[in-house]
Amino acid sequence: MKSAVENLTPTRVKLNVEVPFEELKPSIDEAYKTVASQIQVPGFRKGKVPSKLIDQRVGRGYVLETAINEGLNGWYQAAVQESGIRPLSRPEVEITEVPDPTSTDGELKFHAEVDIRPEIELPDYAGIKVEVAAAESSDEDVDKALDELRGRFGTLKSVDRPAADGDFLTIDITATIDGADVDSASGLSYQVGTETMLEGLDEAVTGLSVDEDAIFETTLVGGDHAGESAQVKVVVKAVKERELPEADDDFAQLASEFDTLAELREDLAKQAADSKVVEQGVEARDKVLDKLVELIAVPVPDSVVDEQVDAHFKEGNGHGEGEHDTEEHREEVKANTARAFQNEVILDAIAEKEEVNVSQAELIDYIVSAASQYGMDPNQFAQIIDQSGQVPMMVSEVRRRKALAVVLGQATVTDTDGKTVDLSDFVRPGGEEEAPAVEAGATKGTTAETEATPSDDPAAVKF
Repeated sequence: MKSAVENLTPTRVKLNVEVPFEELKPSIDEAYKTVASQIQVPGFRKGKVPSKLIDQRVGRGYVLETAINEGLNGWYQAAVQESGIRPLSRPEVEITEVPDPTSTDGELKFHAEVDIRPEIELPDYAGIKVEVAAAESSDEDVDKALDELRGRFGTLKSVDRPAADGDFLTIDITATIDGADVDSASGLSYQVGTETMLEGLDEAVTGLSVDEDAIFETTLVGGDHAGESAQVKVVVKAVKERELPEADDDFAQLASEFDTLAELREDLAKQAADSKVVEQGVEARDKVLDKLVELIAVPVPDSVVDEQVDAHFKEGNGHGEGEHDTEEHREEVKANTARAFQNEVILDAIAEKEEVNVSQAELIDYIVSAASQYGMDPNQFAQIIDQSGQVPMMVSEVRRRKALAVVLGQATVTDTDGKTVDLSDFVRPGGEEEAPAVEAGATKGTTAETEATPSDDPAAVKF
């Protein structure tokens, strides 16, 4: 078999393929067996009809057509392998020449047009310069962290006053559409100001006392009427406020390993400083990725964008997404899809250049983090992604994160005060050494006893 690639655009090629008769013959022999199992000829068992009789009954042309249809994908895949292209879409195939059915010679010729991942040229990305916000922790940061910690040990106390921001309520709600009740719930717990239930609920309950009610218009977010506008009646059944424990040495001993409040505050100050470094690291990482996209031209195939946009709005059907299917929203999805594709191509190229590998420990960390986002047990989550064949995809995501970390580690990062920012701990926390590289499927039987790491990396976009 011979194949040749003709470039049509930077992201689309025509693959010209020629299959000689000797390579076509095994498919023809299989086609005879297929046709023999499909027809019934008196005097012959099914599947045992001679080839000559099949030619008389259905014609050799039909057998040849069957052979081509069954073998076409295999020849196409072989041509893809031989040419080294990386297809992104289904090929559009056109057969241009077939052997003469009456002859035992000739060849099959076809061409396939397909969108491919573009080849890019990487510039010298060492020393990319980015500026991030100056970050210094303050006493206010420590106070906020201490209040959050106190909140974990707080107790709820009923109060006889109107509901205010931050209060914890017990509420009953009833939703009606055109005067008919469509949904209701009793005894729901809700904290005012969290905006985690229905739009407009915070405004409706603020100022209400026990047994008082309010009616507000909103869009339902769940159930059979999700996405529809409804009138919701909310009744406040209880108002509680969180009572925080006193910030003293006793609390420090209760909530931490420290004996005194001063020691606890010192540790919280260190955590706040570390958090500021992480914030700078995230900002620097995002800006480095933006710089890479500016430096490297990555053409994006229309078919890739169209497929993702269609999938986005198709998945949204029945969940209120139809109301958001506007031109503005579509343009936003297109832009996000194109950017995600550019990120992938650039970071994959960098990973290849830098010979980035993924250790099993790194993959486990990523799986633990992803599992926590879905509220699942890490081992169960690992089994699901293994059984669904998604391990290679996750390996690729971790590999891209590491590739971006390589570039970030070579970048020059300064803050708005002109100070150099040291992100060595952010790029490679803890100074851990490399473990053996992981292969697809290597998650079977492993346990995840590592601490979850953040997975909000813009490079780790599922595409």
